Amino acid sequence: MRLVKEIEAELIAEAERRGYILNPDREILEGIIKGLAINEEKLGYWSCPCRIASGDRLADFDIICPCEYCDPDLEEFGRCYCALYVTQDYIDAGMPADPIPERRPESRQNRGAEIDTAEGTQNTEDSADTVDGEIKVWRCQVCGYLCARTEAPRICPICRAKQERFEEFRLAIH
Repeated sequence: MRLVKEIEAELIAEAERRGYILNPDREILEGIIKGLAINEEKLGYWSCPCRIASGDRLADFDIICPCEYCDPDLEEFGRCYCALYVTQDYIDAGMPADPIPERRPESRQNRGAEIDTAEGTQNTEDSADTVDGEIKVWRCQVCGYLCARTEAPRICPICRAKQERFEEFRLAIH
């Protein structure tokens, strides 16, 4: 797996090119970068670690970082969904923990992955969001933030709750 510093250098260059600011909170930033590194290793692309990837690059093109929802989220809320990119106004406002609604249409969520709703298992073996076939989704008990990772983030990118405030969330897809 590539080092956090290598990916961070690429993100800095991308942020400068697009006029974005990386989240100044090192703990949040490093957690998101580690999620991107895991997804890059398992999927071959930077799927947003805060969303469930299908493992199909074409089906997931809208959630490859920076995702296509980044600009509208920055404009409306001052940060993107996972809080990797933020605006100066957001920083100046004290980085409020207000939730951001999911812009990704339901029709694109979990696309390409066959999910057994009774067991909560996913039939694709190459997904970064499965452990022994099980989808691991974590929910922040403070703000409700959801992310699909092998383990809960050390700190919530939305409300800054610590890892122990996360609970494993059972994903029910019909």
